[in-house]
Amino acid sequence: MSRVRNSGWTLPAIAAGSLIALAAWQLVPANQPPATKPDQPLGAEPAAQPPANDLAAVMAKMKAAKADIAKKHNDMLAARYDLAERAAADGKMTRGKAVQQGPRAKLAAGTTWAALADMKPEEIREKGLFPAGYLPLPHPNHPEGGMLFPKFHIDEIKKQEARDLTRFDLDFDLPDHFLPEFPPPIFLTTRLDLGDVSKGKLVTIDNFEELFKDALNPKQLEGLRLLVTPFPQQQFNMTADRRSEKAHRGVTCFDCHVNGHTNAATHLVGDIRPQEFRHRIDVPSLRGVNVQRLFGSQRALKSIEDFTEFEQRAAYFDGDHTQAARKGVNPLDRGSQVHFMAEFQDLLDFPPAPKLDLFGKLDQSKATDSEKRGEALFNGKAKCATCHPGPYYTDNTLHNLQTERFFKPVTVLGRTASVDGPIKTFPLRGIKDSPPYLHDGRLLTLEDTVEFFNLILETKLTEDEKKDLVAFMKCL
Repeated sequence: MSRVRNSGWTLPAIAAGSLIALAAWQLVPANQPPATKPDQPLGAEPAAQPPANDLAAVMAKMKAAKADIAKKHNDMLAARYDLAERAAADGKMTRGKAVQQGPRAKLAAGTTWAALADMKPEEIREKGLFPAGYLPLPHPNHPEGGMLFPKFHIDEIKKQEARDLTRFDLDFDLPDHFLPEFPPPIFLTTRLDLGDVSKGKLVTIDNFEELFKDALNPKQLEGLRLLVTPFPQQQFNMTADRRSEKAHRGVTCFDCHVNGHTNAATHLVGDIRPQEFRHRIDVPSLRGVNVQRLFGSQRALKSIEDFTEFEQRAAYFDGDHTQAARKGVNPLDRGSQVHFMAEFQDLLDFPPAPKLDLFGKLDQSKATDSEKRGEALFNGKAKCATCHPGPYYTDNTLHNLQTERFFKPVTVLGRTASVDGPIKTFPLRGIKDSPPYLHDGRLLTLEDTVEFFNLILETKLTEDEKKDLVAFMKCL
């Protein structure tokens, strides 16, 4: 269930991906002439390279470049963010993992959040004061892209299935403490009496029958089987231009949407060109898809069935049907398989929210004064409810935040920050369980989301109001 870029590499593209990624990380004006002519394929250059089907040569070349690519990317992250592990005293995810406290985006020397909030967007733009951590976040190797998993997920899948999701060219970048708890719990709308039906386990092809045979009907169980069955994908398949050392069975929908939630796996959206404008994707949770009406951060697909079918037929291979045919596409039957998969996904519920009433509002008898003030701010001065109304805290549409008002176009490690365009309003129910935030994961904490929108919406919240707003969001 993931959007990934096409890595069906032509001969010259392999070289260029490495050469671009090896360039020292720096801020480059977006209007600087590109390294290739506009009508050239990404990375095209004349130097002779190993044949595309020479996996050993490609692997050796990319392994040799891996450390430098990682260093430049990690240096960029360290320059943008405070990456220390610093847990909030009053916030835990559903199974007990600590919520990180922030904000973590670094400010320019001599600048404060309050001073920044008092400036107009044009002033922030002209002075270059927009926090770098709030610019679009590049993929760990943006010119290369592709599906990339956190190590804790790789290790568990290897243990259960002997299926290795390690890429020989790249590793996942964000520290574990900024990611969702693993494995996340599963709550079913039809069997809330059972609590966490995952029983604290990562659901895979090895254990789904044992865990769910008494909780699902045959159609739903078959849908779950398909969601945990590996199918070929652009980076993980049996062709010589894959990014796994050994020929590979592929990935599953639940390799990204772990237990119907997310592990913050990343890749590049497949519906935007050219390469430098493609968005990094922070995998969204599937919890509550039954109350949603649009799917995909920008594509606005109209049903979970559409999204399921599109992902398997095209997005696994970056929308390139020729690559899909060559690498082993898994065409799903709409009337049975897609229907079964969607039926299971529609059962995935949000985690319990003990302080909310039947209408998604705070139960006044259970909430603290800070949480009550936060709810009032959410629905008033902070303008959150304009796009995130209760009870599920989404308006089921898309909005253009026009963040480009605050910064001049700039290219960082192959990712050009300019215009994001309209982005889906994701539900905020259970939001503390789903870090990092925004469609590309650029906001590491709830405090970062408050600071970001305080700037974008020009709401001029006080420090106490920001704390109250975070307190309320932890109740959702």
